Amino acid sequence: MAAKNNALNKPVTLTPALEGVIGKGPMTRAQVTSKIWEYIKKHDLQAADDRRMIDADDTLAAVIGKERISMFKMTAAVSKHLS
Repeated sequence: MAAKNNALNKPVTLTPALEGVIGKGPMTRAQVTSKIWEYIKKHDLQAADDRRMIDADDTLAAVIGKERISMFKMTAAVSKHLS
């Protein structure tokens, strides 16, 4: 099991754009990832033709910078909104 003081469990500050998607921070990186996926599933943003692709709505596009992004690249795009 991971140590409690690892990077995933350290609270981070969120940009206003990211807070618009997942709510007010600070929260841990693990919570951010979980909340992003909650948002994606709630708004049915996974592409029907390839579930690995995310078709962002306007709110999520403000964070990831693209209309469509791979779920693997999305984490890197979201990390730019954490400090």
